[in-house]
Amino acid sequence: MSKSAFQALVAQVTSAIAGRPVNSDLRGLLQTTFPPEGEVFRAIEAACRQGVTDGWMCEREHGGIRYGRVVEACPELAGYSIDVVHMTDVAGPHHRHPEGEIDMVMPISATAQFDGSPRGWVVYGPDSAHRPTVTGGTALVLYLLPGGKIDFTRTK
Repeated sequence: MSKSAFQALVAQVTSAIAGRPVNSDLRGLLQTTFPPEGEVFRAIEAACRQGVTDGWMCEREHGGIRYGRVVEACPELAGYSIDVVHMTDVAGPHHRHPEGEIDMVMPISATAQFDGSPRGWVVYGPDSAHRPTVTGGTALVLYLLPGGKIDFTRTK
């Protein structure tokens, strides 16, 4: 799958959430409209796994985390960017979400969870912050960031 085909696939999600507040209600909408067992979720998951295998996704590595921005924020994605990470039993760098963050959790290991959540969607509202953590094995996590905005906490 090409990056442009992947972008078109994810655009099904971003077009459905365009203009909506990034909050807990959005998580419910995503879980209902794009459930983990649904066709779109499974297609995005398969594309992520293939993109990692093909080497054009998660092409960078630091601290045991493979990651990469797949697509910059753009109008075709309703102003969202797409990042994907591959994590195994690790906590990532602390960061803040100026406009929120939407996460699609795709466990590779059956028991893997992202920030305590299993397969499905996680939504962090504007000005939230966390240290993203995968426990129980390996997972892929797709991040949708409004405006592509993320602020990493500087460490001393």
